[in-house]
Amino acid sequence: MNHELRKPGTGQVKLKPGDTVGILGGGQLGRMLAMAAARLGLKCQVFSPDPDSPAFDVVLHATCAEYADVEALELFANDVDVITYEFENVPAATATVLAARRPVLPAQTILETTQDRLIEKDFVKRLGIGTADYADVSSMASLRAAIVRIGLPAVIKTRRFGYDGKGQAIIREGDDPARVWEDLGTKSAILEAFVPFEREISVIAARGADGEVECYDVTENEHRDHILKISRAPAAIPDDLAAQARSIAEKIANALNYVGVLAVEMFVVPGSGRHQVLVNEIAPRVHNSGHWTLDGASISQFEQHIRAIAGWPLGKPLRHGLVTMTNLIGDDIDSYEQWLTVPGATVHLYGKGLPRPGRKMGHVTQVTAMPPKTG
Repeated sequence: MNHELRKPGTGQVKLKPGDTVGILGGGQLGRMLAMAAARLGLKCQVFSPDPDSPAFDVVLHATCAEYADVEALELFANDVDVITYEFENVPAATATVLAARRPVLPAQTILETTQDRLIEKDFVKRLGIGTADYADVSSMASLRAAIVRIGLPAVIKTRRFGYDGKGQAIIREGDDPARVWEDLGTKSAILEAFVPFEREISVIAARGADGEVECYDVTENEHRDHILKISRAPAAIPDDLAAQARSIAEKIANALNYVGVLAVEMFVVPGSGRHQVLVNEIAPRVHNSGHWTLDGASISQFEQHIRAIAGWPLGKPLRHGLVTMTNLIGDDIDSYEQWLTVPGATVHLYGKGLPRPGRKMGHVTQVTAMPPKTG
């Protein structure tokens, strides 16, 4: 263990091979982070309340305890040199306990921005970056007022704890807003104008503590039942629009004083004469739409994240060709043997238990050569 690392919360971390990274969360993202760290000679310890966490399978030491278990958190912190997380809904009390003992990266303050959709939207808007029109909704009366201002169709989302389409609903003309409000079951929501987007894209960006930022090529994403199904890199958008998207991600990473990898999800919207990019959400972690980087780039998002939180130089991500990532969701996992026979395909299985509808069981990346440039 690196006993020189004793400045919690400063972000000034410099690990050396043999040091230990603590990961909050034991899902597939934690699993792939631990595997990337191992290749760099770093050890990992995973903290998760789920005894069946797939990340437990790839680390020597793991803590299976609730995030509210202060004693377990303290013991975990004592055994690691820096702490990161694979999901953004880390309880505030958990982050506070850990940050008092070890550096937590990305910083706890970033979670306060990204865990709340309204605070996040306000943050993006203050940066002068476009988003869908939105309104704070805390009652039936405020929902009706928001609908009058924003119009229908619109999307209502809980301000906290929503992912993969959970905690949100579309309100269309003729719908009963009171029924939708009751079904959502919250007193804290945000109403967003429905965006008639042409395509969904994301940018995976990494930022080091020294302010260096590296962005991957813009990724085009296709969702089914609100869950990412296919990512393609590069996105089929003009170069100037791709440059704008990367610039937005870099601006957000710098404004947050971010350390690690984050994803910025965006919409490409047709405009008068030209397209524009609107930010949808920020994910302060490695992201499903960046899985293509495992086999399709010179450095994966997972290694890039580990480098950033370790205080090591970031890599320059070079894409190997045209890359497609396909999520294996639920019973899709049954087709893994067929994928093993596809030339240019690499199969990643997460070691989870029984497949369930909507459960991400693995993914496949396919890399093909870039067509030669003509003219």
